Amino acid sequence: MKNMWIWLRNLFCKPAAKIGLGVLVTVGFIAGILAWQGFNAGMAATNTEEFCVSCHTMHQNQEELKETVHWSNRSGVRAQCSDCHVPHDFTDKMARKIQASVEVWSHLTGKIDTPEKFEANRARLAQNEWDRFKANGSKECRTCHDYNSMDFEKMRETSREAMRGAAERNQSCVDCHQGIAHKKPAKNRHP
Repeated sequence: MKNMWIWLRNLFCKPAAKIGLGVLVTVGFIAGILAWQGFNAGMAATNTEEFCVSCHTMHQNQEELKETVHWSNRSGVRAQCSDCHVPHDFTDKMARKIQASVEVWSHLTGKIDTPEKFEANRARLAQNEWDRFKANGSKECRTCHDYNSMDFEKMRETSREAMRGAAERNQSCVDCHQGIAHKKPAKNRHP
């Protein structure tokens, strides 16, 4: 056993004496590619609908989503959890994944692991998302709903006026459209 530790230490601490530099660079390059591919596979797996609804409290949220236009509509475009809740830019995505790990931890430690506990925390969780959307100008919404792509003339008159004003102010979508894909928390519902 002692010889194995000495061999491993020598392999990693004194590799140039036994292995050529070209081999080290090649092995390092291949290891880097494999690590990056593993990282990307992990990111992709945690962006799937199946991963999101694996917590039964999120399954409840998917049921809410199924009742909205984001699930079923005349154009056939369906929004998934990651379309709205995971930024598309790499840096923002990593920051959001770190934030989401707190939510996963809350589920694992029992803070939001039942529908009742989730409901008790819904206002706080929703406010966190609304604040994030306001801070980034609803960037995820605008992937599909860009002001520049809207045909205001096809909207109802009241919608057209509101949307033109919002576009002129470059307003965040959640200023008017809270609860568009999930029910609004009871504390924040307006009569």
